[in-house]
Amino acid sequence: MNELVRDVAVPDDWDRRGLPGWCYHSDALLELEKEHVFRRHWQIACHVSDVPWPGSYVTLDIVGERILVLRDKTGDVRAFNNVCRHRGSRLVTAEAGICRGALVCPFHGWVYNLDGTLRGPSRPDSFPPLDKDEFSLAGIETEVWLGFVFIRLKPGPQPSVAELMTPFEAELSHYRTRDMIPTTGFWGHESPVNWKSVRDVDNEGYHVAMAHPSLQDLYGSSYYDEPFVAGTCRSYASYNPQAGRRWSVRQYRAVAPEATHLPPELRQAWIYYGLFPNNVIAVTPESVQFYQEFPITRGRTQLRGAIYRYRDEGRAQRLARYLAARIDRDTMAEDVQLTVWSNEAMTSRAFAGFYLSDLEYGVRTHHDHLRAVLPVMTLDEAPAEERMAEVNARMSNRI
Repeated sequence: MNELVRDVAVPDDWDRRGLPGWCYHSDALLELEKEHVFRRHWQIACHVSDVPWPGSYVTLDIVGERILVLRDKTGDVRAFNNVCRHRGSRLVTAEAGICRGALVCPFHGWVYNLDGTLRGPSRPDSFPPLDKDEFSLAGIETEVWLGFVFIRLKPGPQPSVAELMTPFEAELSHYRTRDMIPTTGFWGHESPVNWKSVRDVDNEGYHVAMAHPSLQDLYGSSYYDEPFVAGTCRSYASYNPQAGRRWSVRQYRAVAPEATHLPPELRQAWIYYGLFPNNVIAVTPESVQFYQEFPITRGRTQLRGAIYRYRDEGRAQRLARYLAARIDRDTMAEDVQLTVWSNEAMTSRAFAGFYLSDLEYGVRTHHDHLRAVLPVMTLDEAPAEERMAEVNARMSNRI
């Protein structure tokens, strides 16, 4: 086994069942997931290079919340609810941009400083005196780790990102992710599935040999998934000795320069780091990216991500990055189809439920994390929709 693969044993008696099908088509469960899974756990918002100057900002909408990440005048990266304290308008409407010195609400012209404090309303004589701290923008918990900006909408069970990702920090630090810069901005894709179907596919490599011919060609013989442990997981692969049957793989291997900026053991590796419930940071010798998914409805999911490169990227490195992204693009299209097929089965009477391979231990352990947050998901049969929250609360109190 490659020395970079941690030795994580699969218990002989582990339960091979995954979540029951009802968990994929319940509106009431989705509301609990939004509150307890997504709002109370860390989410990647962007990279510090996406907000390079004072006043530069990024916005994102997730699980009914509008988020604004910006760099203030002192150089700190902050996050706020993208909600004016007057009438709730969006303060900024673009996905990314820059505001010069202040945030001005486009509805009535209320002005906020870059640290979120209220500078003043328009027509101040029409209001009683306003406490500028009381009417400041609502702040969101923020942590920057290795250049990635994480947010948490509500206090939750996870410790800091740095503590969670301690097992991977030394390895990931070799990629100098703090100093990378954006490539083409954020990408997004809406898929007609429950968000968990996306995560189920991404959490196992058992399907690579059959469903992803380019990845199988590039690194299939060495690909290895580690289970979720304490909120994190890792997948590792190194290039096959004879990789190159597929055009993209052949060209990628031909043009990619030796990654001398990395230790020898990382120079031919693609590695994926997962953070519960839905975040992935993926590295290749040429780039780093993040991707994630957020539920829109029980049957619609928004996929989001971005790719970053080295500032001193050379021509060969740039071409290798393009070819790696081409391989990823094809893989994503293949995965989207797999998620559709899997998600369809969740409502079929013919589907008796998951029965997982040892190679799908990542799926099971992710489901275990979900069950720990929402014990109602341990039930084989769905409670009535109107009683979902009540049943979950009662089960939580018994744990």
